[in-house]
Amino acid sequence: MIGSEGRVVALSVSRKKGTAKANVPRAVLRPEWGIEGDAHAGPWHRQVSILALQSIRTMQAKGVHVRPGAFAENLTTDGIDVARLPVGQRLRVGDAELEVTQIGKECHDRCAIYALAGDCVMPREGIFARVLRGGTVIEGDPVVLLPPASAASGGETQPNG
Repeated sequence: MIGSEGRVVALSVSRKKGTAKANVPRAVLRPEWGIEGDAHAGPWHRQVSILALQSIRTMQAKGVHVRPGAFAENLTTDGIDVARLPVGQRLRVGDAELEVTQIGKECHDRCAIYALAGDCVMPREGIFARVLRGGTVIEGDPVVLLPPASAASGGETQPNG
């Protein structure tokens, strides 16, 4: 998949955990922190969440009225099957560089989307990343897959959860 390219179709942030994320036209990513102003940013392995537009379309096909950001993802992308990216995969998004740290997540409480559709794609198809190099990301920016970081980079793998 190296050399593959997609694009950012939406950027979403929320000031408080547990609330819907609002779409914004641009975001500033800080190294080892995440998106400025987002409640989920911080010094941990899930600094930025990413979901493919195709995953959202899957839920729309089930009759659920959702939009980018509805799954609490920070970046909605098109053109790259993010759910198949391995832990350690690096991505250039706008001026920033990210490293995938986790695929999917355990869903402790069924969300409102699950209650409506009996399914939710984020626990299986959403991915999480840490910010290696900060920068500004604008809606429409390319998402480029880069060679995986070496083991010497200090990147940790995380289980789902």
